Amino acid sequence: MYHWFRLDEAHVCGLEKVYWGYVMESVNGHSSTKDVCAEDKSEEIIGNSAPLKFVLTEVQRVAPTDSTVLVLGETGAGKEVIAEAIHKTSARRDRPFIKLNCAAIPFDLLESELFGYEKGAFTGAFAQKVGRFEMADTGTLFLDEIGDIPLALQPKLLRVLQEKEFERLGSGKTHRINVRLVAATHRNLEEMVARQQFRSDLYYRLNVFPIMLPPLRERREDIALLVSHFVEVFARRIGRWICNIPKETLDAFTSYSWPGNVRELQNLIERAVILSEKGVLANPFSTSDAKQAGANPTHTNFVVPHSAEEGTFRDSQRTVILRALDASGWMVGGPRGAAARLGLKRTTLISKMKKLGISRPLQQVDVAELIGNHEPHRSWQSAVD
Repeated sequence: MYHWFRLDEAHVCGLEKVYWGYVMESVNGHSSTKDVCAEDKSEEIIGNSAPLKFVLTEVQRVAPTDSTVLVLGETGAGKEVIAEAIHKTSARRDRPFIKLNCAAIPFDLLESELFGYEKGAFTGAFAQKVGRFEMADTGTLFLDEIGDIPLALQPKLLRVLQEKEFERLGSGKTHRINVRLVAATHRNLEEMVARQQFRSDLYYRLNVFPIMLPPLRERREDIALLVSHFVEVFARRIGRWICNIPKETLDAFTSYSWPGNVRELQNLIERAVILSEKGVLANPFSTSDAKQAGANPTHTNFVVPHSAEEGTFRDSQRTVILRALDASGWMVGGPRGAAARLGLKRTTLISKMKKLGISRPLQQVDVAELIGNHEPHRSWQSAVD
């Protein structure tokens, strides 16, 4: 039994490039299509928009190293998928990839989950337990929602990152490990440091190579590809035959603001496939939702607290723009300029640069210095002159 779907020709242009093989080609310089054949393809990186390509370029730069990576982005944007892409394109690809959501573990159990414990270390410890750091030895450890780690545990995490050693609970024996750490959070760690909710030394240790993952509303050109991908996944899983995605339904998906990002899209596609009849994908939005999405494409279903998110967004914008400018030799316009790399109009990028106080140095300056020092003691001139 075959499960297939149909989109307008304009929406399927380049569809053959968007599965995991496309990501591997972008990162490694060659295609790896064997992963496309996996039965469950719901965790692939889908899309070919400029913001996503920029993220994959950052993955390409950092994956061959053993440097710590901090993936930043909203909930549901795909931070874990990016972490796994870093692991799969690194020299550790054949080693363990261990993940832990720090927000999902009670505070009093998180230490034992990370570092393990010996038999009899505490009441109920009837056998030895190996922690996640030890499981990930020679491989990669992904700590999601790193901002939720309690202050009391942060010094021990800092030590294992700096010294590559730790002790299990209830043991005096020191274990040495070789682990590459990828961390992720939707929180503003810099603001948490200012409020003394997160250790500054741990933040600097984690923030070696930050990657800002754009929300789905900032890469709308990927939505049609994501819709077709998830329709295929859930049609096969549920056993439905989907042969048509109406333009009205696709428009509703494209114009919606997606506060829950790719995770919300994935869940709505599953609902749509369940509701589908006669091979036509159903519109999962209620009538009021569809009208709201069509009338106001920037509408969101929740309000982000101003103080909690503004710093992260502004700093991440500055970082992404500076790296694009550095990669283009500070050329703003043109097919190889920073604007093209970021998928922005030249005038839009110039406006953002002015708002963020970004201007071109008179002499060559390392981009890492620019990112780390917002007011370098140098002579500057306008990058847009």
